[in-house]
Amino acid sequence: MAEHPPYDGGAVLANTRHLAHLDLPGAGQVYVAGDYCYIGHIPNPAQLGTTILNIADPARPRIVSTVTLDDPESHSHKVRVVGDLMIVNHEQNNAGIGRKAEALPPARARLRETLGRPPSDAELAHKLSIDVADIPLLEAALARPYEHGGFKLYDVTDPAEPKLIHYEKTGGKGVHRFDMDERYAYISTEMAGYQGNILVNYDISDPHQPREVSRWWMPGQHIAGGEQPHWVGIQNRLHHALRFGDRLWAGVWHAGLRVIDISDIAEPRTIGSYNYHPPFPEPTHTVMPVPFKLDGRDVMVAIDEEDQYYNAGEATRRKGRPHANLWVFDITDLDNIKPLSLFQVSELESPWSRAPNSRFGAHQFHEKMQDTLVYCTWFSGGLRIVDVADPLAPQEVGSFVPVPVAGQPAPQTNDVDVDARGLIHIVDRNVGYDIVEFVP
Repeated sequence: MAEHPPYDGGAVLANTRHLAHLDLPGAGQVYVAGDYCYIGHIPNPAQLGTTILNIADPARPRIVSTVTLDDPESHSHKVRVVGDLMIVNHEQNNAGIGRKAEALPPARARLRETLGRPPSDAELAHKLSIDVADIPLLEAALARPYEHGGFKLYDVTDPAEPKLIHYEKTGGKGVHRFDMDERYAYISTEMAGYQGNILVNYDISDPHQPREVSRWWMPGQHIAGGEQPHWVGIQNRLHHALRFGDRLWAGVWHAGLRVIDISDIAEPRTIGSYNYHPPFPEPTHTVMPVPFKLDGRDVMVAIDEEDQYYNAGEATRRKGRPHANLWVFDITDLDNIKPLSLFQVSELESPWSRAPNSRFGAHQFHEKMQDTLVYCTWFSGGLRIVDVADPLAPQEVGSFVPVPVAGQPAPQTNDVDVDARGLIHIVDRNVGYDIVEFVP
């Protein structure tokens, strides 16, 4: 992989120092455990699933092993490690085609009834808002349903030689994101009979035989159980849930957020909720509590995912629509969750904020807080380090916007982790892995 010296020009830095870069393929998650960094990759021609790096010398990260996929229909863009156990997801490539395929038979039936004859491919394509050329792809997807969704568990006692332990199949389009600890995995996945991702909790104390212990979903998702959603398609669904103590903190897309009690993990129950959609249009991605009180309050932070594109010269980004941002909430009373403040990044903060075919807006944060700092990734806006010591007025205290590489129009900084040394690891959705140091 191509290496670059620390940036001394082009990148936009504030209170940060760039230590290293690798032109790794696009990634969905970065996770650091000890001297090793684990990166899960977005779909790519080489079917690369996971890259494992030795980062003992942060100025010279080096690849020690890779895990490739033997299934060309799947990707494995999320990864976590606890002890010697690594879990990666299996999710369908281009899942949108699969969902459109599921809509094809009812759309054809409705058009036949309306027109009094079988519809043409052009009429079907118009109904489904796709290109006519996509119709054969949908037909092929219907003829060969996706059956590979799930997650895999690996022994990484020696990170240079990961060993597959078990492949757990789930359902639908598969697993998106998840949390884990020494005993349980908290999996966001589609499952037969449900609409959109739900939470499935597994006991992984014996990684050779994971055992499902419970499920949680929002009322309306369990179609097979007779429930009917009050929303369109999969607008409301679990993105993923993070465990802190006996609670899971969940982003549920256009349904906002949920707090789930798992003191009895066999019976998860919702104990708090808040939804700011509408008026805010960008979906809720990740939610976590601040591990200490701020100004006498119990506080939670949430971050949205920028879900709209800005193409220069095209009206694909609605003027006046706010970008995804970081939220701060008062959760002292979970029956009455209150928003306290927002943090937003101006388009003026990045020279690539309006690059063609690129997003600009929030996406994810480091899913653990040691102090009042929240390390956020911003599409086209890089790394933003935000201090929430005053929950009513979050302040940016550092940033790093990398230079686009490999011919990309803009950085699409996708995920972040912070190691025990305080060094910050970020990955790009298209190309790139960087190590950054905060130097206040």
